Amino acid sequence: MIPGPYVWLAWSSAFLLPWGLLYWRFPAHRHAMILASVFTAPFGLTEPLFVPRYWNPPSLFDLAQRTGFDVESLIFCFGIGGVGAVLVNVLTQRIAVPVGSAERHHPTHRLHRWVLFSPSVVFLVLLPVGWNPIYPGIVAMLIGAVLSAWCRPDLSRHALLGGLVFLIYYMVFLTGLDFTAPTGYIAEVWNLEDLSGLSLGFMPLEELLFAVAFGSYWAGAYEHVTWRRAIRIGSEGTPARTDT
Repeated sequence: MIPGPYVWLAWSSAFLLPWGLLYWRFPAHRHAMILASVFTAPFGLTEPLFVPRYWNPPSLFDLAQRTGFDVESLIFCFGIGGVGAVLVNVLTQRIAVPVGSAERHHPTHRLHRWVLFSPSVVFLVLLPVGWNPIYPGIVAMLIGAVLSAWCRPDLSRHALLGGLVFLIYYMVFLTGLDFTAPTGYIAEVWNLEDLSGLSLGFMPLEELLFAVAFGSYWAGAYEHVTWRRAIRIGSEGTPARTDT
């Protein structure tokens, strides 16, 4: 059993283990992992929006309680970013390659930049509505995933698979949290009274929706931002093995 003050640190750090394993085992995806993680890590600085409105976890040096910021959130956002960006490609044995110049001039790409920034715009628009901040975050990422699939139909498969795969991945970590945290940790730390009250066993619905939304958007984010598409390893002249 992990002592209460260190549960959030241990849980966030645990996300670095599969990150490191994927980085070591699949060199072809390293650039995507690093780029995604470097981009998602700063989102940990939004923690004051969620503490204590969404949850209030004991943190290292009591930073979250004293300032709203904490080290754990940066670790967490870094860890899930890199994995979320490549997990679907790893499981389906695909690799991201550059798209042709003709694809970049497709009519749907006239709104390319707007689509890329749509999650941030949606989040900022919805935040003043007064909902618990987790809901604008979920809606923003889902809308971003839908618009990305519209702009890049080849990424629609990524969005669907990404949401499902990351949900399963995230549920494993929630299960680990429940087994290693002190009894009642989730009920004590999450502000369940300000949420829907719905759950799957010990897992708050909002955590599951976050996982689906995050996985749906980030599964294709690297390809969308860098003008790449995922093809099966060994096709179109790519090396039969790129992970050794």
